[in-house]
Amino acid sequence: MRCAVAIAASAALFAAPVFAAAPVDADIGVAGLGRVIGSLLVVIAIILASGWLLRRMPGASRSGARLRTLESVAVGIKERVVLVQAGERQLLLGIAPGSVRTLLVLDQPLAELPIAPSSTPAASFAALLRGVRGGKA
Repeated sequence: MRCAVAIAASAALFAAPVFAAAPVDADIGVAGLGRVIGSLLVVIAIILASGWLLRRMPGASRSGARLRTLESVAVGIKERVVLVQAGERQLLLGIAPGSVRTLLVLDQPLAELPIAPSSTPAASFAALLRGVRGGKA
Protein backbone atom coordinates (compact mmCIF):
# COMPACT_ATOMS: atom_id res chain seq x y z
CA MET A 1 0.00 0.00 0.00
CA ARG A 2 2.80 2.40 0.90
CA CYS A 3 4.61 1.43 -2.28
CA ALA A 4 1.58 2.31 -4.41
CA VAL A 5 1.26 5.71 -2.70
CA ALA A 6 4.96 6.41 -3.22
CA ILE A 7 4.73 5.49 -6.91
CA ALA A 8 1.65 7.67 -7.41
CA ALA A 9 3.29 10.61 -5.62
CA SER A 10 6.50 10.35 -7.64
CA ALA A 11 4.54 10.03 -10.89
CA ALA A 12 2.58 13.16 -10.00
CA LEU A 13 5.79 15.07 -9.26
CA PHE A 14 7.44 14.07 -12.52
CA ALA A 15 4.31 14.61 -14.62
CA ALA A 16 3.46 18.03 -13.13
CA PRO A 17 5.79 20.03 -15.44
CA VAL A 18 4.34 18.26 -18.50
CA PHE A 19 0.77 19.13 -17.54
CA ALA A 20 1.73 22.68 -16.59
CA ALA A 21 3.33 23.27 -19.98
CA ALA A 22 0.25 22.23 -21.95
CA PRO A 23 -2.26 24.99 -22.72
CA VAL A 24 -5.49 24.54 -20.79
CA ASP A 25 -8.86 25.49 -22.27
CA ALA A 26 -10.90 26.63 -19.26
CA ASP A 27 -14.14 26.93 -21.23
CA ILE A 28 -15.31 23.39 -22.09
CA GLY A 29 -18.72 24.57 -23.22
CA VAL A 30 -22.10 22.93 -23.15
CA ALA A 31 -21.09 20.22 -25.64
CA GLY A 32 -18.11 19.19 -23.53
CA LEU A 33 -20.22 19.12 -20.39
CA GLY A 34 -22.80 16.99 -22.22
CA ARG A 35 -20.09 14.51 -23.22
CA VAL A 36 -18.84 14.25 -19.63
CA ILE A 37 -22.34 13.68 -18.25
CA GLY A 38 -23.11 11.17 -21.03
CA SER A 39 -19.91 9.25 -20.33
CA LEU A 40 -20.71 9.19 -16.61
CA LEU A 41 -24.18 7.81 -17.30
CA VAL A 42 -22.73 5.10 -19.56
CA VAL A 43 -20.27 4.03 -16.86
CA ILE A 44 -23.04 3.92 -14.22
CA ALA A 45 -25.24 1.89 -16.60
CA ILE A 46 -22.41 -0.60 -17.19
CA ILE A 47 -21.88 -1.02 -13.43
CA LEU A 48 -25.59 -1.59 -12.81
CA ALA A 49 -25.90 -4.01 -15.74
CA SER A 50 -22.91 -6.07 -14.61
CA GLY A 51 -24.35 -6.27 -11.07
CA TRP A 52 -27.67 -7.44 -12.49
CA LEU A 53 -25.94 -10.07 -14.65
CA LEU A 54 -23.84 -11.37 -11.74
CA ARG A 55 -26.98 -11.94 -9.67
CA ARG A 56 -28.58 -13.89 -12.52
CA MET A 57 -25.59 -16.14 -13.25
CA PRO A 58 -25.84 -19.79 -12.27
CA GLY A 59 -23.91 -20.68 -9.16
CA ALA A 60 -24.60 -17.39 -7.42
CA SER A 61 -25.71 -17.83 -3.84
CA ARG A 62 -29.42 -17.55 -3.21
CA SER A 63 -30.80 -16.86 0.21
CA GLY A 64 -33.69 -18.98 1.38
CA ALA A 65 -32.32 -22.13 -0.22
CA ARG A 66 -32.15 -25.48 1.56
CA LEU A 67 -29.29 -24.37 3.79
CA ARG A 68 -29.61 -21.69 6.45
CA THR A 69 -27.88 -20.60 9.64
CA LEU A 70 -30.12 -20.78 12.69
CA GLU A 71 -27.73 -19.57 15.39
CA SER A 72 -24.12 -18.64 15.83
CA VAL A 73 -22.18 -18.23 19.07
CA ALA A 74 -18.61 -16.97 19.44
CA VAL A 75 -16.57 -19.23 21.74
CA GLY A 76 -13.24 -17.49 21.21
CA ILE A 77 -11.66 -14.67 19.27
CA LYS A 78 -11.86 -16.49 15.95
CA GLU A 79 -13.83 -19.60 16.88
CA ARG A 80 -17.58 -20.04 16.52
CA VAL A 81 -20.20 -22.72 17.08
CA VAL A 82 -22.91 -22.57 14.42
CA LEU A 83 -26.27 -24.35 14.19
CA VAL A 84 -27.13 -24.95 10.53
CA GLN A 85 -30.38 -26.29 9.05
CA ALA A 86 -29.72 -28.55 6.05
CA GLY A 87 -33.01 -29.91 4.75
CA GLU A 88 -34.62 -31.81 7.63
CA ARG A 89 -31.38 -32.17 9.59
CA GLN A 90 -29.62 -29.72 11.81
CA LEU A 91 -25.84 -29.65 12.12
CA LEU A 92 -23.81 -28.21 14.97
CA LEU A 93 -20.54 -27.01 13.44
CA GLY A 94 -17.34 -25.81 15.05
CA ILE A 95 -15.69 -23.14 12.92
CA ALA A 96 -12.11 -21.95 13.37
CA PRO A 97 -9.66 -20.33 10.97
CA GLY A 98 -8.89 -22.93 8.34
CA SER A 99 -11.26 -25.63 9.60
CA VAL A 100 -14.92 -26.52 9.91
CA ARG A 101 -15.82 -29.59 11.97
CA THR A 102 -19.12 -31.32 12.53
CA LEU A 103 -19.71 -31.49 16.26
CA LEU A 104 -23.18 -33.04 16.20
CA VAL A 105 -25.78 -34.13 13.62
CA LEU A 106 -29.37 -33.84 14.82
CA ASP A 107 -31.83 -36.11 12.97
CA GLN A 108 -34.75 -34.43 14.73
CA PRO A 109 -34.51 -30.65 14.53
CA LEU A 110 -34.51 -28.59 17.68
CA ALA A 111 -37.69 -26.62 18.23
CA GLU A 112 -37.29 -23.00 17.23
CA LEU A 113 -37.95 -20.65 20.09
CA PRO A 114 -40.51 -17.95 19.38
CA ILE A 115 -39.10 -14.46 19.65
CA ALA A 116 -41.01 -12.52 22.27
CA PRO A 117 -41.63 -8.83 21.51
CA SER A 118 -40.03 -7.81 24.80
CA SER A 119 -36.77 -9.57 23.93
CA THR A 120 -36.02 -7.22 21.05
CA PRO A 121 -32.96 -5.03 21.60
CA ALA A 122 -34.96 -1.79 21.40
CA ALA A 123 -37.42 -2.94 24.07
CA SER A 124 -34.60 -4.17 26.32
CA PHE A 125 -32.79 -0.87 25.96
CA ALA A 126 -35.98 1.04 26.74
CA ALA A 127 -36.51 -1.04 29.88
CA LEU A 128 -32.92 -0.45 30.97
CA LEU A 129 -33.24 3.27 30.35
CA ARG A 130 -36.44 3.44 32.39
CA GLY A 131 -34.71 1.58 35.23
CA VAL A 132 -31.78 3.98 35.20
CA ARG A 133 -34.03 7.03 35.12
CA GLY A 134 -36.06 5.72 38.07
CA GLY A 135 -39.13 4.59 36.12
CA LYS A 136 -39.81 8.03 34.60
CA ALA A 137 -40.94 8.02 31.00
